[in-house]
Amino acid sequence: MKEHDLLNACLQKDRQAQKQLYDQYKDAMYTTIYRLVGDYDSANDVLQESFIKVFKNLEKFRKESTIGAWIKTICVRTAYDKLRKKNYLTPLEDHHHEHAVVDWGSSIDSDYLEQAINKLPQGYKNVFLMIEVEGYKHREVADIMNVSIGTTKSQLFSAKRKLREYLDPYIK
Repeated sequence: MKEHDLLNACLQKDRQAQKQLYDQYKDAMYTTIYRLVGDYDSANDVLQESFIKVFKNLEKFRKESTIGAWIKTICVRTAYDKLRKKNYLTPLEDHHHEHAVVDWGSSIDSDYLEQAINKLPQGYKNVFLMIEVEGYKHREVADIMNVSIGTTKSQLFSAKRKLREYLDPYIK
């Protein structure tokens, strides 16, 4: 079924179409959510909450982006809301740093990198993942987190600096 037809069927509350849309995007969305919330149970909860929101608000999808990008935005916002409600997020500090490009090299093992990212304070981790891994722009992250662009830039700078500290022993 083409995306247009699938979306129309979902709007008509066709359960098979809804399942098809869910099955098409659930794995990618789960991966994104898990990176942000950091545990399986919470990631599953957020995934379910996100798709409930998707189906409740599907008529609001304006087709200005792909359906996948729209669903991903809902998932990221839902994950961030869950973290905020559980008080896992500390207030983001607004430091002014120049945007730094870090040369990570090619000698870092992905397991070390993943461990280092997971050691970051939650605010640094979320900004780093949304911008560097998920590809969001600073403006989008600032809107999601309800902070200034300067804050997201500061958090990203600090996250990269912290990662550099964590990974220095592993860089050849």
